Amino acid sequence: MGPGLYSDIGKKARGEDELSFGFSFLRIRGILYWVAVYGSSSDLYSSFADVVFAAGFADLLYRDFQTDQKFTLTTYASNGAAITASSTKKNEAILSEIQTQLKHNGVTVDVKATSDSLASLLTTITTEDLGVPGLKKIVTIPFPYQTAGKAELQYLHEYTGISASVGLNSKPLVNLSGVVGNKVVAVGADVAYDTATGNLTKYNAGFSVTNADLIAAVTLNNKGDSLTASYYHLVNAGNNTTVGAEMTHSFSSNQNTITFGSQHALDPFTTVKARYNNHGMASALIQHEWRPKSFFTLSTEVDTKAIEKSSKVGLSLVLKP
Repeated sequence: MGPGLYSDIGKKARGEDELSFGFSFLRIRGILYWVAVYGSSSDLYSSFADVVFAAGFADLLYRDFQTDQKFTLTTYASNGAAITASSTKKNEAILSEIQTQLKHNGVTVDVKATSDSLASLLTTITTEDLGVPGLKKIVTIPFPYQTAGKAELQYLHEYTGISASVGLNSKPLVNLSGVVGNKVVAVGADVAYDTATGNLTKYNAGFSVTNADLIAAVTLNNKGDSLTASYYHLVNAGNNTTVGAEMTHSFSSNQNTITFGSQHALDPFTTVKARYNNHGMASALIQHEWRPKSFFTLSTEVDTKAIEKSSKVGLSLVLKP
């Protein structure tokens, strides 16, 4: 999917130019992009990846909770190109990537190279000036695995977002997703069809309800196998104190996962967050913005049901000019 689309959909669906209280309705498949950007390894995202959801809630429970060591540096060239380099240490492995983005006359070109086991180069070209307001064309071309490329059309209206994509191969995967909503209610669905097998590989749906300081959402994922209910409440806007809860039920395994989270701003530049789930996993972090858009984050995770095991510690340093 195209870069930044989830926030565009969020603003359109809520009829806003700016996000209030950090809320934003994610476009169908938007969390996949969110995970790619912020590097979350949570297995829960595989079930949330194709639903309408609240960005503020995802931020509360998952963003910046990590047990790896990560360094990210962003700089800007004289021609306006943004260059971002990052390196992450996962256990004994070190994964690196470099990404460049250039915008010119309504066309955005993103090129990302990674050093993982696939050693791939991904180019994404987004064209916005197509003669129809709100219409975008996105072409994604991976190398050396060109058969994984795709073309996508997105249309954003004041209260509607629609996306249709097709793989660039002889038997492509076709995906259609959409969101309809306003400041109070948003409803979305996502369907994927594999032309090679003739099967529907994905069908998910969800809706959310919002008022001035809270948002609630219900989503049905994994072809109807998992049901998730979530709640996000802004307690105090002055110090950004928020609380949230989420419950996911798997019909196939008859298991529930319940997660609680909270955050609080100690001062305008320092935030603390904590979360806990019914499997005994507890996490906490402190994040400090030591200069505009530059953050230092220290996080930890402990299994309270196996306290004899060592806790995990994660560090993240993000530098931007």
